[in-house]
Amino acid sequence: MIMVVRDSIQQMIDKFHSRIETDEKMRAELSGIVKKVNIDLGSETYSFVLEEGRVHSFQDGLLDDADIKLISDPETMEGLISRRIKPMKALALRKLRVKGDIEDLMRFRKFL
Repeated sequence: MIMVVRDSIQQMIDKFHSRIETDEKMRAELSGIVKKVNIDLGSETYSFVLEEGRVHSFQDGLLDDADIKLISDPETMEGLISRRIKPMKALALRKLRVKGDIEDLMRFRKFL
């Protein structure tokens, strides 16, 4: 089964943008932060840049110099986005791997 997660990720980005508009604390926490993120799902790869609380340049393919790398599969990513799978469970089952600076990972975890 071929699964395309792109639309689900775009919906998640749209929800994030809506939330950042109304959550002053979240905006403050992300102020001044620029992070490049890769999402490697094996059969699908995506990347984006988080800058000043906004996601920019969401695209197919991976960035060479990403700060945060999410490695999973399409089914698990769909489960995470739809909240059928909790991030900590996916990590424990090794269905999700996250690579990057520990501070970035802790900050990113809040927004999953």
